[in-house]
Amino acid sequence: MVKLLARIIGVGIETADMLVHEILSPQLRDRRAVARAGLTGAPDESGKRRREKGLARAGNARARRGMIQLAWRFLLFQKDSASARWYRTRAADARGGTRARP
Repeated sequence: MVKLLARIIGVGIETADMLVHEILSPQLRDRRAVARAGLTGAPDESGKRRREKGLARAGNARARRGMIQLAWRFLLFQKDSASARWYRTRAADARGGTRARP
């Protein structure tokens, strides 16, 4: 599985190894198991206003950092994909709730 992930452009051997051992190998049976891995949003609810503050800080910090790094690498190396174009249009409007990195 590590070799398959390492074939993706922008993913190295160490990142692929971390993803396999921290995220892909354990059984993620349900939503709670995904939350324990540290890959859930942090909601901010006040009255009628609901929004996401980003990733929650609970769970596996190493897995969370690896997935964030993988997302930025995806934007860097897969510029013409539909997901990257969607993100760029969403982050281009300069709202306070979105962060854009070069």
